[in-house]
Amino acid sequence: MPVPGSLPPLYGLDIETDTLIDGLDPAVSPVVLAALSTPEGDTVYDGPEPALLAALDARLAALPPGVVVTWNGATFDLPFLADRAAAAGVPLGLRLVPDPTVVLGRGPLRGHEGAYRARWYGHGHLDAYRLYRGDVGRVLRVSCGLKTIARLVGLTPVEVDRERIHELPRDVLDAYVTSDARLARLLAERRPAGLGPFVDRVDRVERVDGTGPLVPAETVTPPA
Repeated sequence: MPVPGSLPPLYGLDIETDTLIDGLDPAVSPVVLAALSTPEGDTVYDGPEPALLAALDARLAALPPGVVVTWNGATFDLPFLADRAAAAGVPLGLRLVPDPTVVLGRGPLRGHEGAYRARWYGHGHLDAYRLYRGDVGRVLRVSCGLKTIARLVGLTPVEVDRERIHELPRDVLDAYVTSDARLARLLAERRPAGLGPFVDRVDRVERVDGTGPLVPAETVTPPA
């Protein structure tokens, strides 16, 4: 089902990391869950980290070209996934390039200097945090956290103690990661006229092939 305004389909993506170790450091913390929210439904990926990463990548490879939507994914989810895939030796269709023009909402991910533009196979990337921070956050002077914006527009997020992910029952954790992925997609769908300038346009980037660190691309075209 196409997104209103003749945009390509939007695919919400969120990950959860192991907070028992240090959920903010990809050098030590594995990805324990990932959720992908599509117009047709939501899927949670779990199991051993290499299998989780491979299954998520395979699903994105099979989907029609669209836009992967994250919330703070330019600084957290996508580089975290890339680092973990490299450590696990799992090839991904994810391509990242550093972009110093992206204003950070918080400090960069450990081991990284800033934010990234991205593509994943034929999909563009939209960090919806940037979209809402640019006008809603500035005009209303509200936090642009995912849950705050979701409640502001009448959506109901699943909320948990994010620092104790490792203690949550599995059904609660599944509901939480799915909620965040779905909210990112739904919030982007509410802004069809304004999405275009915020979708990453990466001219050429190197493949994250699982054999080493991220390789910078040669050219990035920032949003107009």
